[in-house]
Amino acid sequence: MKQIKESEIAMTIHETLCHGDSKQLISVALGQEKADLAVINANLVNVYTGEILSGCSVSCKGKWIAYTGHDPDHTIGPETLVIDAKGKTVIPGLIDGHAHLAWLFNISEFLKYAMKGGTTTIVTETLEVFPVAGYEGIADFLDSLKDQPIKILATAPAMVSTSKATFGIPKEILRKLLERNDIIGLGESYWQGVFQNLDIMVPLFEETLVAGKTLEGHSAGASGKKLAAYVAAGISSCHEPINAEQVLERLRMGIHVMAREGSIRREIEEISKIKDAGTDLRRLTLVTDGVEPEDLMEKGYMEFVVQKAIDSGFDPVAAVQMASLNVAEHFSLDGLIGGIAPGKYADLVIIPDIRKIEAECVISNGQVIYQNGELLSPPREHVFAETSLKTVRIPKKLQPSDFAIPVEKGVSRAEVRVIELITDLVTREENMILAAVDGEIRSNVNQDILKIAAIDRTHQPGKTFVGLIKGFQLRTGAIASSASWDTSDIIVIGAGNADMAAAVNRIYELQGGAVVCVNGNILTELPLPVFGLISDKSMETISQGMKDIKHTVSELGVPFPDPLLTLVTLTGAAIPYLRICEQGLVNLKHGKTLGLFV
Repeated sequence: MKQIKESEIAMTIHETLCHGDSKQLISVALGQEKADLAVINANLVNVYTGEILSGCSVSCKGKWIAYTGHDPDHTIGPETLVIDAKGKTVIPGLIDGHAHLAWLFNISEFLKYAMKGGTTTIVTETLEVFPVAGYEGIADFLDSLKDQPIKILATAPAMVSTSKATFGIPKEILRKLLERNDIIGLGESYWQGVFQNLDIMVPLFEETLVAGKTLEGHSAGASGKKLAAYVAAGISSCHEPINAEQVLERLRMGIHVMAREGSIRREIEEISKIKDAGTDLRRLTLVTDGVEPEDLMEKGYMEFVVQKAIDSGFDPVAAVQMASLNVAEHFSLDGLIGGIAPGKYADLVIIPDIRKIEAECVISNGQVIYQNGELLSPPREHVFAETSLKTVRIPKKLQPSDFAIPVEKGVSRAEVRVIELITDLVTREENMILAAVDGEIRSNVNQDILKIAAIDRTHQPGKTFVGLIKGFQLRTGAIASSASWDTSDIIVIGAGNADMAAAVNRIYELQGGAVVCVNGNILTELPLPVFGLISDKSMETISQGMKDIKHTVSELGVPFPDPLLTLVTLTGAAIPYLRICEQGLVNLKHGKTLGLFV
């Protein structure tokens, strides 16, 4: 299998220096032409050598760095914008190599917060969009990321799913996506699903490698021969290790390990113990794996992650490398981004000190986008296609009877499979014998037995599977969401059929959202009209909506810190072990789809 060389990858991924740019940069470096922008008198963090160089300057022409050194005078003219760093520290623009931007917030709202902290490049997954909107939806989503003040790239969806209707992206669509310059790899593929479906997944891996792009991994729980087999398939990264031992095993196999510090998982503190082993950290990177509105507004974005790494004991320069050069090297983009050197994108962040990752000035693509507390380059707002706003396509209004679990005539008791929540995310299968009442199995809040249903809204609209769940502790009402991991399903948990139907019908009316319903009344809702995944409201409004859902559902008895997250992960193919989709229950240990009755 022929792979494209690294230099060819960079050329196909992002725009490179054209001949005119090259001559201009040479002229500026030689002093024959003047820079557009110069940052002078800085302590420059050189991520290539691990040094901090005092009294350094950076001169930029257009989007690019032309000169770095201690004597910039020959590059500065009367029209040059000069920023005197006055002995403060300059680091490369920060890179998040694994994000999920197709969830909750619109990109223009997200960037208002992300850019001011010093992030200048993001790589996002697209797996949320594809099951509900196909190639056209991904194209619309990618268009929303274009022409922003910072660079946003993406990975194609591998689509390891609990549902056969959404499992595995068709090869012809993957090929079409890989031809795009803004798609730089195949997104995370859960190792167990890969092994259980080699005939589907291996051709997708090969297609990606032939295109010269990366295979992003998800190896949670794999070790030894299973991890080796997964890496042998060409997997080049993993963001799932939760401790130093797991990180080290993957680093030893050549994997780029992504240490997470985001809203779903926070693992840097535990992973930081690897620093005591004397291990080379150049293949260790920092990522978020997604942030929610409240965290973004209160904590920040990648600047918070790098600061957490420093506070956890990582060497500050190494921490900056982990969020810049190391990420760029993983994606073979280090010829363009990831460091401060001639010929690279002019992505710079001025901070007070190497130990204080607090942006005072952010330069992206040679433009000052944030300075002195003010965002100077507002993000571009995108108008989504009408088809991206009409993705909830259930064919009829649902009735309470659609959520009934009938038993055969004359049966008074039945043995059923129940999804038992061990934690807010991890489940297992419990077999229970439940009594039938008037010919059906019902919810029983006294036993904490609730109904859970998955309703397909795209591929076989209206196709529904109703199961049972234990451990959610909802005393009354129902909670539903049009966003469900790895599928095209609406997911709903309820104590009664009528509220489940009302919640799902409200989602149809909203064309996407999260809804809490009690006794037929909608107590709170968060509309998500873009793909049924993304709000068109402000970050503040979304954050308040999330708080309202948490508060309301908590008052109804649910003990989990983020009940909406617990709900939407129940269709996911990544977290053990018993999950649900519109086709039935799926045990991830063997990947088989099961019925409710044993």
